[in-house]
Amino acid sequence: MMQAVRLLALLGIFALLTVLGLRWYQDRPAPPEPMPALTLAAVDGRASFDPAAIEGPYLINVWGSWCPYCQMEHPVLMALQAEGIAIYGIAWRDTAAAVNATLDRHGDPYAGVMLDVDGLSAQALGITGTPETLVVSADGQILARWFGPMSERVLRNRIYPALERGALRE
Repeated sequence: MMQAVRLLALLGIFALLTVLGLRWYQDRPAPPEPMPALTLAAVDGRASFDPAAIEGPYLINVWGSWCPYCQMEHPVLMALQAEGIAIYGIAWRDTAAAVNATLDRHGDPYAGVMLDVDGLSAQALGITGTPETLVVSADGQILARWFGPMSERVLRNRIYPALERGALRE
């Protein structure tokens, strides 16, 4: 009986350390990685962008009009835009008509939005799904990435600190 209690206590401690370790790993700053070349198509009626010409730190948000998690994240993007944070969108596996309909219906948080028609840009960026948000410094380094919808905790612990590091790199 006493051995079972000790075993359960050890398993509990191990589980706690594992959870704490995973949170530390997820929230730690990643080493910068260079922004790859992207092959994107313009969306009629929307501003486009060239990552090499963007000044200052910015976000790239990879999303899809078909993605329910992207729709959940959309109010966060609108709030970030209201704060003056530059966000550029890459619509992955999407059409211009669907992109325009979605942004007309829910609001457009993007300073520019482009289509990744063939998926090669998402592949070059290492995107595994949507939504995924990258923080890019003024000198073209990816400083952080977040897979999944952003939340207040993600903004506080991951996005804002990376944007600050990006501003310091200018």
